[in-house]
Amino acid sequence: MVNQDWFEKDFYAILGVSKDVDAKELKKTYRKLARQHHPDNNPGDAAAEQRFKDIGEAYAVLSDAEQRKQYDAVRAMGGGARFTAGAGGPGGAGGFEDVFAQMFGGSGGAQNVRFGTGGAGGIDLEDLLGAFGGAGGFQPQGGQRFPGGFQPGGSGGFSGRGYGGGMPRGQDVEASTTLDFRAAAAGDTVTLSTPDGGRITTRIPAGVKDGQKIRLKGKGMPAPMQGAEPGDMYLKVSVTPHPVFGRDGDNLTVDLPVTFAEAALGATVQVPTLDGGTVKVRVAPGTPSGRVLRVKGRGIETKKGTGDLLAKVQVVVPQKLSDTAKEAVEALRAEADRSDPRADLIERARA
Repeated sequence: MVNQDWFEKDFYAILGVSKDVDAKELKKTYRKLARQHHPDNNPGDAAAEQRFKDIGEAYAVLSDAEQRKQYDAVRAMGGGARFTAGAGGPGGAGGFEDVFAQMFGGSGGAQNVRFGTGGAGGIDLEDLLGAFGGAGGFQPQGGQRFPGGFQPGGSGGFSGRGYGGGMPRGQDVEASTTLDFRAAAAGDTVTLSTPDGGRITTRIPAGVKDGQKIRLKGKGMPAPMQGAEPGDMYLKVSVTPHPVFGRDGDNLTVDLPVTFAEAALGATVQVPTLDGGTVKVRVAPGTPSGRVLRVKGRGIETKKGTGDLLAKVQVVVPQKLSDTAKEAVEALRAEADRSDPRADLIERARA
């Protein structure tokens, strides 16, 4: 929740960066400092723990473009000084009313509003700053208090829109790993590095696809404030191709070579399976090259079910023929000369 720290703390100095630092350099610096001062790396060191909190607070604000804009504006107006109720009542020199007037326009904009540090009847500075990101305008009414603060943003920082009292989450991070085809189909266990320099072991579910992202809840950046939730890790899985099998959804695909005689006369042949075994399938007489034979339940197994094994017939043309085989093929050609297999193709092309 934003408070008077925005006036008093120089978040740029805390992180040791310039005021025009870009997002990439900001993140790099934060990660380095967070690892250095993380309580796990400094057990019992209260100073390191406080430093870690300050770093997280600074990064939470500066990493959010909207909040950073608001912070810069507040710092520019306040000049880094602490504000209290102005001496001499409304309009007193150096009073908080002056800052309020600058923020919301007009020299008399604060004449009917009391400002303090949360006392009865006043408007607390935290509540006032909460109005920066509000959906509507700030409308002081007597001594009414206005809810303020930020809701955790999806990127792990604060969201400057709307009202809410949520604490900032740690940032989400991305990681990657590569599995071979069989390991991706069966599931595997991998060890990953975490943003704070540690290591975690996680299980990759069976049937993961190439390019799929897996969410590892709570394995991202630590929260900038104690008691808040850490971010998540999104693990991208790359799957290396298999020399024999392909994948179509949850179905396995494989090219199945058959001889001309097997395709013409029919046969029962063996088809390889991903587990290293084989399964027998029936090739019907007159099966053409390109026909797909389906083997139920021998594909990729996932929580939603198991795919099939799709074997695509590839008729193999012999490179060399014995004299006997050549005579048989010539006899077959003589029979085939009575019909032209391309006649229908040519007719349709002309039409």
